[in-house]
Amino acid sequence: MFTEKSYIVKVWYTAVLTGTYSYADVPDLSNLREQVGIKLTQTGYDITEPEEPVYEVQA
Repeated sequence: MFTEKSYIVKVWYTAVLTGTYSYADVPDLSNLREQVGIKLTQTGYDITEPEEPVYEVQA
């Protein structure tokens, strides 16, 4: 089980905040994603999945 003080949680938290990865990229390993999500929401980061962009084809 991971805690907010776990090194891997801190690494993924930083990677998401800096834009290197998105929250969706955090592995669903034990409670890792949950702990990263808790830290992110505490700082005001929105962890909800963004909608897939819709691209329009111009003729």
